[in-house]
Amino acid sequence: MGRWEPDARGRLVKAAMELFEERGYARTTVADIAERAGLTERTFFRHFADKREVLFSGSEDLEAVILAAVAQAPDGAAPFDVVLAAMEAAGAMIQERRAMPFVRARWAIVTEHAEVRERELIKMASLGAALTAALRARRVPEPAASLAAAAGIAAFTVGFERWVAAKRPGDLAAHVRAAFDALEAVTSRAPARAPRA
Repeated sequence: MGRWEPDARGRLVKAAMELFEERGYARTTVADIAERAGLTERTFFRHFADKREVLFSGSEDLEAVILAAVAQAPDGAAPFDVVLAAMEAAGAMIQERRAMPFVRARWAIVTEHAEVRERELIKMASLGAALTAALRARRVPEPAASLAAAAGIAAFTVGFERWVAAKRPGDLAAHVRAAFDALEAVTSRAPARAPRA
């Protein structure tokens, strides 16, 4: 095999997702993934620490999109509005880059395997920490920066899960906005009312 492997990372992700679907996540090995991609295990480990990380390919890009959206927000924008814009940008990136079958297959693995779910939670916590730091850089004081970031990550997660579960998912950003609206409603001091039948 030559030294240069075009789009080795993309080939590894594609091979892994095919094998996870065919054999199941637990029965797929790194050797299987590398073989399916036509690459070596050594090449696999140049791109990913383990097979779980294949499911998080693009995390760095997602963080970059979130931080760019925070940086581009207008001066004086409310922290929650800044976070909403960042989460909508993240949703747009996910929807643009990943087909729904991939998203649903990935999410099924995340929810079915504790070690993958743990990695998902770590990645989301990392995104939350980066978002908090970006808000602080905008001179949002504490605890507002941490609260806005944590609430934003939680709302994004709820919106994402509803989008993945929907029969007609539509626009991810719309699900994210709906989750933010729901969060604002439950954090208002007015008593919650059940919808009329």
